[in-house]
Amino acid sequence: MAKPADTRTASRKPVVKATRSAAETEKIRAALAARRDELRAEYDQTLSEITELQRDRLTDSAGDDQADTGTKTLEREQEISLANSILERITQVERALERLDEGGYGWCERCGNPIPVERLAAFPSATLCVTCKQLEERR
Repeated sequence: MAKPADTRTASRKPVVKATRSAAETEKIRAALAARRDELRAEYDQTLSEITELQRDRLTDSAGDDQADTGTKTLEREQEISLANSILERITQVERALERLDEGGYGWCERCGNPIPVERLAAFPSATLCVTCKQLEERR
C-alpha cells in the first residue's frame, strides 16, 4: 500500500519545481535557515544552562534526602527532554531544507497531495498534509 503513495510523490516532485519560482524558493529557504539558526542558538543556550545547573547541583548536594535527590533528578530529566525537543525541531527544519533542495517541499510524503499554504505558514517543516497528519495522530 505504501508503493502507490511513493510513486505518486515521486511523480509530483518535478511539478513542485515548475510551480515555485526561484524567488519563492529562496524566500522559503531563508525563512527555514533563519528558524534553524534560532533553534540552534536556543539549543546551545539550553545546554549551557543544563551544564551550569548540573555544576550547581553537584556542589550543593550535601545533606540531600531522598526527596531532594528525586526532585533534582526530575528537573534534570525535564531539562534534557526540553533540549531533545529543540534538537528534534532542528532536525525537522533541516529535513524541510533537504526536501526544498530535492523539490519535494510542500507535498505530502504519504499521499503526494499538496500541503496547504496555510499549514506550511503555520508549520514550515510539515511533511504531511492535514488529512494524513490527522490519520497519523489517531493511531
